[in-house]
Amino acid sequence: MNSWSSWRKAAHRALYGPGGFYLRPEGPAGHFRTSVHASPLFAGALARLARAANLTRVVDVGAGRGELLVAMTRIDPDLRLHGVDVAACPDALPPCIGWSDTVPDGAPALLVANEWLDNVPVDIVEVDGKGTPRIVEVESGTGRERLGPEAADADAAWLNRWWPLKGAAPGTRAEIGAPRDEAWAAAVHRLGRGLAVAIDYGHDRDSRPPAGTLAGYRQGRAVDPVPDGTCDVTWHVAVDAVAAAGEAAGAHGTVLRTQREALRALGVEGTRPPYDLARSNPRAYLDALRDAGEAGELTARGGLGDFRWVVQGVGMDVPALLREA
Repeated sequence: MNSWSSWRKAAHRALYGPGGFYLRPEGPAGHFRTSVHASPLFAGALARLARAANLTRVVDVGAGRGELLVAMTRIDPDLRLHGVDVAACPDALPPCIGWSDTVPDGAPALLVANEWLDNVPVDIVEVDGKGTPRIVEVESGTGRERLGPEAADADAAWLNRWWPLKGAAPGTRAEIGAPRDEAWAAAVHRLGRGLAVAIDYGHDRDSRPPAGTLAGYRQGRAVDPVPDGTCDVTWHVAVDAVAAAGEAAGAHGTVLRTQREALRALGVEGTRPPYDLARSNPRAYLDALRDAGEAGELTARGGLGDFRWVVQGVGMDVPALLREA
């Protein structure tokens, strides 16, 4: 049955309610390709980051079906790994990998949130003809929209701080990222000690998109974002607001990097191997050529390389290789 509500409420039902998109058997990998699916080089880079920080435990928030953790077991079997997701523990997950629906308290860890925050639903506001930001409401089964009440109180305060709309033209949109800030702060707080890394497509105060970033995906293709449980519904992340929330929760030494910068600092270069290697060791040449292609995809401008990394120390410093990248 179709119903009207704010985008945050509608998307939460569609993604995480009974029969929701993220609880379906095929998991996220059945619909879109992330850095984890693009290459094991991504998992290798995160394993190197954990070791550079002298951490032996990795917690993957928004773990999907555990793909990143499985890749990390092959790369560094001595790491202790734990997945966090609203979905049940996958049947095929190796028994050495822990699983829960909340970030566990415990030993120091590298906490990784790869494309997690973009699926924490948020509300949308649109400036009306009088210059007033109003909450956008959506019909669940069709995606039709209408303007609802004026943004007020905490919503208005967040907008004034992070996405000001004073003087914006009618039709200008913004997305209230407070739920992402709260989710990240809670994860940082539960971590206690270690490194917290959020990786997502995002923007900051200097690059807020005036039309917003609402999008839908199904089976590898962009589709109209309809909150009916048949597609992913997502928004880009206000990374500066998330970083501030992490610091308010006890993190420090925030480092903001593009994925291109971060992965290169972690050894993912994408350099084509010398052709002489093809003569002396054809197998090694082909392996190196494959790695170069995969590294290119992970660091490509206009693609995965433009993802934003928020790296924060919790009771420890961010390793120099990322601070100096």
